[in-house]
Amino acid sequence: MQSTKYIFVTGGVTSSLGKGIIASSLAKLLQSRGYRVTISKMDPYINVDPGTLNPYEHGECYVTEDGAETDLDLGHYERFLNIPTSQANNVTTGKVYQTVINKERAGDYLGKTVQIIPHITDEIKRGIKFVARKNEFDIVITEIGGTVGDIESLPYIESVRQLKWELGPQNCIVVHLTLVPYLAATGELKTKPTQHSVKILQENGIQADVLVLRTERSLNDGIREKVALFCNVAKSSVIESINVSTIYQVPLLMLGEKLDEVVLTKLDLPLGNDPELKVWRNFVEKLKHPKQKIKIGLIGKYVELHDAYKSISESFIHGGAMNDCEVELSYIHSEDINDENARGKLKGLNGILVAPGFGNRGIEGKISAARYARENNVPYLGICLGMQCSVIEYARNVLKMDKADSTEMNERTLFPVIDLMEDQKDITEKGGTMRLGAYPCRIAKNSFTYKAYQRTDTSERHRHRYEFNNKYLEEFENSGMKAVGINPETSLVEIMEIPDHKWYVGVQFHPEYKSTVVSPHPLFVGFVKAAMGD
Repeated sequence: MQSTKYIFVTGGVTSSLGKGIIASSLAKLLQSRGYRVTISKMDPYINVDPGTLNPYEHGECYVTEDGAETDLDLGHYERFLNIPTSQANNVTTGKVYQTVINKERAGDYLGKTVQIIPHITDEIKRGIKFVARKNEFDIVITEIGGTVGDIESLPYIESVRQLKWELGPQNCIVVHLTLVPYLAATGELKTKPTQHSVKILQENGIQADVLVLRTERSLNDGIREKVALFCNVAKSSVIESINVSTIYQVPLLMLGEKLDEVVLTKLDLPLGNDPELKVWRNFVEKLKHPKQKIKIGLIGKYVELHDAYKSISESFIHGGAMNDCEVELSYIHSEDINDENARGKLKGLNGILVAPGFGNRGIEGKISAARYARENNVPYLGICLGMQCSVIEYARNVLKMDKADSTEMNERTLFPVIDLMEDQKDITEKGGTMRLGAYPCRIAKNSFTYKAYQRTDTSERHRHRYEFNNKYLEEFENSGMKAVGINPETSLVEIMEIPDHKWYVGVQFHPEYKSTVVSPHPLFVGFVKAAMGD
């Protein structure tokens, strides 16, 4: 008997329609009905993972608890479901081909000719089923990256076709997301692109079971009936996904459209409990009706593409709602800031966040931003490189260590207050070789961080090669910058604070990776509260 049910979410007409949000919203509704649900992402690019991709190319690289560098959609999955994903939840073409080639080299195929079908498709199917291997989930939702019709996606579409045939229609369904554009010149919503997209799926042997139509105008009954007739689905399976002001409204819209009921009926599963979304509704209500507004400067070098800092921006939404406050993010390019113009660029901000990143470009601007926040008592949060910049700035301007630096930027600096981690010194490859995933941290009492967390022990996710150089720790602490978070196993400095400041915190880890709707990250809640003046 088939125990785990599978739902595939595909996209057509155009990219960036929000497959990840639809998948996450459906998962949230099914979870609310009492089902154990997880979501996976199949990415058609040949990179093994997004770890070495420029953020301009692919947006943020999201890191899981077990240290996988993954697609940013996994962040959406976690933020909606409030359960961690893992390495198994993101499969790429690069991973698939790497695995198949390694098997071929090891002789696993017994000398057979290795082909797309069956070897590549078998490996894709194995990846899809792998997350359900321990029978932990009742339903696995799999998002197929790209757009139906793309050459890169064909092996994934074929794998879905095979699974639908192997598992049967009551165990495996396809939810297809398309666009219904509005032509202002004629005042019409046009269904032809959706019809063509469904036709491409059918040409590849797949009949969509549910159609989710992205639209900027409401669909009338006539349009629903037309799509149902020409795309060979029931009218009840034509779901409207109208544009909204926030992605967090989408689960409520899908509930109103009965997407979860349609899907459960097709999977021959009981409807279960009525979705309990009280916490979610309260969150959306706070989001839409804030009592206060503040402005936070996000200082980074990829600010032209906001998706490069997706988890950070979403964490501010969570932390803001918790404080009944709207957080307006001002994205400021670090290359445009220096000590001379910092006041003009940063004046009027209620708080400053210096974002993570790698490399020398824009580093001096980040250091200048850290200095401005320190000297002007502006609440400050530095994440990863942002923490390191605050350390470098403090060393230069308070400890008078002329030209103190990180060895990432200057290998010959006389004051390497940030240095390459010992276990990174012999590593030459780039992909997946950093300090990745969750590590413990012990927090000192009487600190900003302890006040936020209300506990002394936590675990946070990391993505870095360089660390605070403990050789200088005593000098920092004696002069007023304190290490209030330490890894109890390695003595790595995790958190630096300036106690005499209004709120000044630098963290080596990435708190944004663990913030969700149900559990906003305490550091973002505390930072927003400080920026509000509380």
